[in-house]
Amino acid sequence: MAERGLEPSPAAVAALPPEVRAQLAELELELSEGDITQKGYEKKRSKLLSPYIPQAQETDSAVQKEQRNQTPAPAAAQTSAPSKYHRTRSGGARDERYRSDIHTEAVQAALAKHKEQKMALPMPTKRRSTFVQSPADACTPPENFSAPPDVTTTTSSSSSSSVRPANIDLPPSGIVKGMHKGSNRSSLMDTADGVPVNSRVSTKIQQLLNTLKRPKRPPLKEFFVDDSEEIVEGIPQPDPNQPKPEGRQMTPVKGEPLGVICNWPPALESALQRWGTTQAKCPCLTGLDVTGKPICTLTYGKLWSRSLKLAYTLLNKLGTKNEPVLKPGDRVALVYPNNDPVMFMVAFYGCLLAEVIPVPIEVPLTRKDAGGQQIGFLLGSCGVALALTSEVCLKGLPKTQNGEIVQFKGWPRLKWVVTDSKYLSKPPKDWQPHISPAGTEPAYIEYKTSKDGSVMGVTVSRLAMLSHCQALSQACNYSEGETVVNVLDFKKDTGLWHGMFATIMNKLHTVSVPYSVMKTCPLSWVQRVHTHKAKVALVKCRDLHWAMMAHRDQRDVSLSSLRMLIVTDGANPWSVSSCDAFLSLFQSHGLKPEAICPCATSAEAMTVAIRRPGVPGAPLPGRAILSMNGLSYGVIRVNTEDKNSALTVQDVGHVMPGGMMCIVKPDGPPQLCKTDEIGEICVSSRTGGMMYFGLAGVTKNTFEVIPVNSSGSPVGEVPFIRSGLLGFVGPGSLVFVVGKMDGLLMISGRRHNADDIVATGLAVESIKTVYRGRIAVFSVSVFYDERIVVVAEQRPDASEEDSFQWMSRVLQAIDSIHQVGVYCLALVPANTLPKTPLGGIHISQTKQLFLEGSLHPCNILMCPHTCVTNLPKPRQKQPGVGPASVMVGNLVAGKRIAQAAGRDLGQIEENDLVRKHQFLAEILQWRAQTTPDHVLFMLLNAKGTTVSTASCLQLHKRAEKIASLLGDKGHLNAGDNVVLLYPPGIELIAAFYGCLYAGCIPVTVRPPHAQNLSATLPTVRMIVDVSKAACILTSQALLRLLRSREAAAAVDVKTWPTIIDTDDLPRKRLPQLYKPPTPEMLAYLDFSVSTTGMLTGVKMSHSAVNALCRAIKLQCELYSSRQIAICLDPYCGLGFALWCLCSVYSGHQSILIPPMELENNLFLWLSTVNQYKIRDTFCSYSVMELCTKGLGNQVEVLKTRGINLSCIRTCVVVAEERPRVALQQSFSKLFKDIGLSPRAVSTTFGSRVNVAVCLQGTSGPDPTTVYVDLKSLRHDRVRLVERGAPQSLLLSESGKILPGVKVVIVNPETKGPVGDSHLGEIWVNSPHTASGYYTIYDSETLQADHFNTRLSFGDAAQTLWARTGYLGFVRRTELTAATGERHDALYVVGALDETLELRGLRYHPIDIETSVSRVHRSIAECAVFTWTNLLVVVVELCGSEQEALDLVPLVTNVVLEEHYLIVGVVVVVDPGVIPINSRGEKQRMHLRDSFLADQLDPIYVAYNM
Repeated sequence: MAERGLEPSPAAVAALPPEVRAQLAELELELSEGDITQKGYEKKRSKLLSPYIPQAQETDSAVQKEQRNQTPAPAAAQTSAPSKYHRTRSGGARDERYRSDIHTEAVQAALAKHKEQKMALPMPTKRRSTFVQSPADACTPPENFSAPPDVTTTTSSSSSSSVRPANIDLPPSGIVKGMHKGSNRSSLMDTADGVPVNSRVSTKIQQLLNTLKRPKRPPLKEFFVDDSEEIVEGIPQPDPNQPKPEGRQMTPVKGEPLGVICNWPPALESALQRWGTTQAKCPCLTGLDVTGKPICTLTYGKLWSRSLKLAYTLLNKLGTKNEPVLKPGDRVALVYPNNDPVMFMVAFYGCLLAEVIPVPIEVPLTRKDAGGQQIGFLLGSCGVALALTSEVCLKGLPKTQNGEIVQFKGWPRLKWVVTDSKYLSKPPKDWQPHISPAGTEPAYIEYKTSKDGSVMGVTVSRLAMLSHCQALSQACNYSEGETVVNVLDFKKDTGLWHGMFATIMNKLHTVSVPYSVMKTCPLSWVQRVHTHKAKVALVKCRDLHWAMMAHRDQRDVSLSSLRMLIVTDGANPWSVSSCDAFLSLFQSHGLKPEAICPCATSAEAMTVAIRRPGVPGAPLPGRAILSMNGLSYGVIRVNTEDKNSALTVQDVGHVMPGGMMCIVKPDGPPQLCKTDEIGEICVSSRTGGMMYFGLAGVTKNTFEVIPVNSSGSPVGEVPFIRSGLLGFVGPGSLVFVVGKMDGLLMISGRRHNADDIVATGLAVESIKTVYRGRIAVFSVSVFYDERIVVVAEQRPDASEEDSFQWMSRVLQAIDSIHQVGVYCLALVPANTLPKTPLGGIHISQTKQLFLEGSLHPCNILMCPHTCVTNLPKPRQKQPGVGPASVMVGNLVAGKRIAQAAGRDLGQIEENDLVRKHQFLAEILQWRAQTTPDHVLFMLLNAKGTTVSTASCLQLHKRAEKIASLLGDKGHLNAGDNVVLLYPPGIELIAAFYGCLYAGCIPVTVRPPHAQNLSATLPTVRMIVDVSKAACILTSQALLRLLRSREAAAAVDVKTWPTIIDTDDLPRKRLPQLYKPPTPEMLAYLDFSVSTTGMLTGVKMSHSAVNALCRAIKLQCELYSSRQIAICLDPYCGLGFALWCLCSVYSGHQSILIPPMELENNLFLWLSTVNQYKIRDTFCSYSVMELCTKGLGNQVEVLKTRGINLSCIRTCVVVAEERPRVALQQSFSKLFKDIGLSPRAVSTTFGSRVNVAVCLQGTSGPDPTTVYVDLKSLRHDRVRLVERGAPQSLLLSESGKILPGVKVVIVNPETKGPVGDSHLGEIWVNSPHTASGYYTIYDSETLQADHFNTRLSFGDAAQTLWARTGYLGFVRRTELTAATGERHDALYVVGALDETLELRGLRYHPIDIETSVSRVHRSIAECAVFTWTNLLVVVVELCGSEQEALDLVPLVTNVVLEEHYLIVGVVVVVDPGVIPINSRGEKQRMHLRDSFLADQLDPIYVAYNM
């Protein structure tokens, strides 16, 4: 409030005219309610005050304001004494009833205690543009922004269509493969792979780690150990020291007998008939206008005659004589606004007289009101087809374009009937309503919203309505002609029972004060009591509080006439302080202390208890001061130890006349409680509801409860009704209520009351941050326990710091006072929480929005580390098992060792080609002579037209020219390394063979991205340096790029080796072609950046090249009459081999489709396959994903273009990862309609040491799939489960093992073989394995370990194996392999150096990412990594930025539920920020480095406590 320009002194305020003061008070109220924004408030306020404040003060205050903005300290001083209106200010529908000075003190004390051990909590990082949707902000990064090295410049566009930047291989993190994968990752982690650790992000993470180091509350006994295959779910054990009830079993308590008064009417309608005919002129009901002045008074005569007219009309005038619309017993909806009690009363009694059953509901305001759908469900289940309403109300209902009332969501079709007098027919003289004595037939249905948001109809019989009226009349001692002021909702609960029923029974005069009047004139009800000398007033704590706020305007009101001030939410434990404060303020206005009568009610049991009006001068009833800790265990203990955690409750009087009450345990069978135990209050009498309409099962559990004793045998035969209230019966049979079943939060076996937690939150000085009346507390079920969530509406003027401060203090306060952790605390913008019709928060709807991720918070704080105490115990690794025992174990179990092999190369006959030529260069020369015009390669552009082709002879000649160029211009010798820098195409292939002809070693490198040199050129530079290249072959365009100014900004261009462009070649041929002396000589180097940011080059010998091509030829049955289509990047691995090597070896024709062309034409790949009727095609996952996402809704277009894929026999995805089954399946399903066979799609598996281990090929069984248990995988075990099992993961075989390849599964620690279906590292032996790493420092040990390593036992042949670095398992299937034996399937689970070791378990990032991606529609992509043992989850948000914070709890929940991990940091970024390489793999280490170096420009970073 300190920012206000005009701040009149208290004296000045007192001098203002009363109407201005009233308007000011009203404004204050609107602001505190959140009905007006801070800005609007200040504008209106200054307008009001401007005539009364001298100009000088204005200019002065403007100066002050400027100073204030610069010096925050004095501002704080000023807020402490603002105008006198502020003193008691606070607002909202649930406001002051929670205010307890004792409690506020307790909270402050608890916080002070925390302050001593205060930790700096890391504040979330929020992008400045978030929630300020100004276009300029959204695109301009902060000033200190340095261009991130890993994303193209398109990142600022956050539209959902934004294409991920052309997949880029990022510069490796300064690590060259020359250190062991597993050996020393941790030392790298600490320095973040060369990223300075002192960045802003790291300090926050450090703060987070410090807060997490604090000891958690629960002792270790609550953890559970994983002994078995199944992890036992953790249910916290009860605390042995918890307080236990010690009293005797309670006996039901009886109320006084219901007085037998001779002239009770036989039914409520008879009472109306009696007064309507004998006392026609007496006033019955007065309604007020908006200003609070009486507008109409309904007399008993008018009420009787109008109700008769309505009853007659309903029964006789709606349909035809033979087919009436309504029959007695039908249900009818009553839709009247809260400011029209008169029309409602007429409608209600009209229905009773017509013997139809009224169902009063709220007026629907929009098509999608909070909870409106459930109301519709109630109407539908009650069979309501007719709604009664007033003309004014009907006009106000939302209409469609053609003027009809909209069909409300979930509502049945209704016929609307207007009940204004002018539309009703006068009954004929001889027509009389049928009024029988009250029986158990239904009278009306009152709706009730349960905890989960469903709406039920409590059916009340005519007898119960009458008996309840009698009991109320006796308890309140009503006498004829008294005036009652009713501030409650007259459609249900106490407002209905007193204001509509007891009134008629006792010929009272009720003055109804609607909510809308209270908002504009909070004192109106007090003025009505004064004016009408009312004897009884029906209010809620809120109304007491509002009256206190505004009472200064009215010095002359008197409340001395009141004999009962019935406080209907007196059952709320926090009502005590409201009653006390109101009494202390209004005692001087004649209010008698004994007049305050709290009562407890519920829809099912109706009035449970009410304090009777006291005798003047008699001592007031005592209070109970209970221990909160005791309450949480359901035990009554007088609070002695810690005054901070006490709850003071007042009694709600005695049991109703004629009633009986008992207390039963809230859960399980209705066992009677002990006398010092809290339980659910149950009432037995004729005065409660009879059932939930149409719900027999729930009805039995609620309305027909027979209490049992501790041995389970029933006590008595009288059925009780559960009231939904929690409490106990105290001394003198006084009833105390401590909470509601609906507000009960069961956390780790302890009960907490949502209202208590709200009160604690509000006792933290909240006024600057949140609206008092707008706080919701509920629990959500996460990981086998309930977790507390607090949601509040934040004031628009609250700063980030204030909010965060408030949030962290609320957490501490709740922790201290209730000894329970809050799982999530969210602040949402003002006026965005769903509301109930009378302005409260709709809790169940808020919870639903939270769970589905559409709450849109503007601030959020998650504390899973404090709350989640039932995680499994971290796994301790067992000491290494000796080889012998493993071996024996395998044999004893009768398991075969997990190994598999492709066909044996020796047995396969081949043509002379192989025997004659050991080198690929020789094969090309031979083809140039024998089939010179046979076309080997065709290159297509985006339009699908052939840009260039190469026949055997053309390729040979071009290669010769390049070879001579290398000798002449490059002066190279045999054995020199040459970098080939070309876009995907035939030029690259020619340069490769040119190098072989000249005896040089080619190194293919992806050219830098012209739009993003700063990110892509360093990779090129690094490969050039590491490979010690003597020369670079490239095209003219790329040559210019390498020497450009932009390139110079990224790398040092002066030190490039010789660069030769091959666009204009000399005519000269080489005198003779180079022939290597042995096949073991090096043929080429294959460089690639792994996903972990390692740059690795492997050496491929001529013999390996030959063996690789031969294996692929045999597996795919390739020969010269065949055509294959390749849509892959040709720079490394199998992609390079297929693009450059295989066609020359096998003679088949390769149609080359550069993947980047697909970005311009998504149809290119599939239409090429269709056009050339291709049987075998190869692609990458990125290509498959592009087609699946881009063509998903275009299948019809493909059909009209005549594209048919039935020609495809194999569509192979080239990959070095676990097969992406979901993507393959959606691709197959999508294009099934255009002929793609579901059997066609398969995948390959390769790694750095061996680029092709598996490839599906043409013969052999289809790839198999299995479901494995995720929990076991984390323990390095494979457990096969059925489809649909919880926590199961679908894995697919990675194609068939290639001819000549042997595979064994090995324990990476002991290096011993493991059994069938056991998880281990995949080791491979094959003639085409690479011959070693090519590194700057040739580390021999690493070569030996990765390329030439032996099993530690069990292999007599001493085979040399290469380690792939991937985890997987082999499983023998029932299928028959090509050799006729049973087929062994190889399943790849994931790369070892990608795995995350957390809590002693091994996680594969992709599993966590899959869970996260499923959780919200706006998550485009997701990546996880760890940093100092914290799990960091990065999600790309493709929706609007206001959804950013919705993702934080959802991500935290799903990772906890499915992976038993607590997320440390959630980072929300724009689409396209997660770097993805050309193979479509996420580069998580790059992401980690960019995050730690603060280069991601995230939308939001949440640090989970």
